[in-house]
Amino acid sequence: MIPLDDISSLRKEYKRGDLIEDAIPEDPMQLFAQWFSEVGSMNIPEPNAMILSTVSPEGRPSSRTVLLKGLEQGSFVFFTNYESKKSREIQQHPHVSLLFLWLEAERQIRIEGIATRIPKAESESYFASRPRESQLGAWASEQSKPISSREELEQRFKEVEQRFQESDVIPMPDHWGGYAVSPTSIEFWQGRVGRLHDRIIYEKHGDAWTKQRLNP
Repeated sequence: MIPLDDISSLRKEYKRGDLIEDAIPEDPMQLFAQWFSEVGSMNIPEPNAMILSTVSPEGRPSSRTVLLKGLEQGSFVFFTNYESKKSREIQQHPHVSLLFLWLEAERQIRIEGIATRIPKAESESYFASRPRESQLGAWASEQSKPISSREELEQRFKEVEQRFQESDVIPMPDHWGGYAVSPTSIEFWQGRVGRLHDRIIYEKHGDAWTKQRLNP
């Protein structure tokens, strides 16, 4: 156990790699694919976990972890309840950020972009691939809304389970589906010794990307 008064003394030296402009591709999606493949080989739990940040109509930011479920035409795809807090905020302000943090690799990727709903047919295709319990959960949970107890949630699940007990195929709820985040900037961070970290940011201008080193 680490006492709270010892937090400031926590230290780690980063020595696993570097990030040099001449050694990386001009397209950031190629570098993302390379890094994602590398962390996948390290047996990192949930390497597709990413922190999604949105902004309320009042300008208040909020963050939560979602799972990357696809890269479609250069966009990052995730799925959720369209009536959840995150979805309501996206409808008001589609500008979002994503953050991948892979501590074991001493790397992180920060993405800014525009979130839009994907076609319903694509959401239905992914929904059909989910485990049955996850499909039932999408019907049972009114995501982000208050609920009186765990028991009430489990009762709602049982009711949905009974509703579809004779159905081999569970339809996708109308309130559920995917978003694609089209990136406008992607920053790659590689930990280095002495906190002199490598930071390379790609920014999109039209259909072209430019890259620039940032101070750590």
